[in-house]
Amino acid sequence: MTEPDYLALRQGMLADIAAKTISDSAWLGKAALDPRVMDAMARVPRHEFVLLELRPFAYEDRPLPSGFDKTISQPFIVAVMTDLLALQPTDRVLEIGTGLGYQTAILASLARQVYSIEIIEELALQARQRLARQGHTNVALRIGDGSHGWPEHAPFDKVMVTAAPDLIPAALIYQLKPGGKMVLPAGLPDAQQLMLVEKDPDGALSTREIFPVRFSLLEDAESG
Repeated sequence: MTEPDYLALRQGMLADIAAKTISDSAWLGKAALDPRVMDAMARVPRHEFVLLELRPFAYEDRPLPSGFDKTISQPFIVAVMTDLLALQPTDRVLEIGTGLGYQTAILASLARQVYSIEIIEELALQARQRLARQGHTNVALRIGDGSHGWPEHAPFDKVMVTAAPDLIPAALIYQLKPGGKMVLPAGLPDAQQLMLVEKDPDGALSTREIFPVRFSLLEDAESG
């Protein structure tokens, strides 16, 4: 496939996201996502962040295998999770679960600095190469247990978790700045909800369930 082919498919992906946002507006509380998020989705080439044999399917609105029993999230979920963070150009973002780096690239397009942690070394090395090829120089990537966060660079304006814990890890709550937001899937495997966690200026937490989701489980160093 040629770059114009991929561009046409990417435009179709944006239309799918816009239509799904309207259909899920009751859950989301709005019928359109932030234009900055949609622009980032338009600019980042998803086909550069999927396995080579899956490139023809890169812009379909569905998750795709990334190896190691993991998946790259469907574009609609990537867009919604990014939108919920309400990213600002000055934000420092912690991402747990780099995968092959697609969500990382979207975050890097919208924030000042992204700190991303991936527990599977092979995925982390691939993501580092893919992000470098796309010119994302504002990403620091570490191999390790994401449930502990990255305390050396805390606190963070925003936190995104792309794998599901049963309960929100305390370290991630602690490393979120007052006034910050965290978005993550959480809950038991058959009852996961996409969650928005907000910490007010005084440090008090509030949580909101967005809609049901199904994500890979958040691994720790002992189980993973």
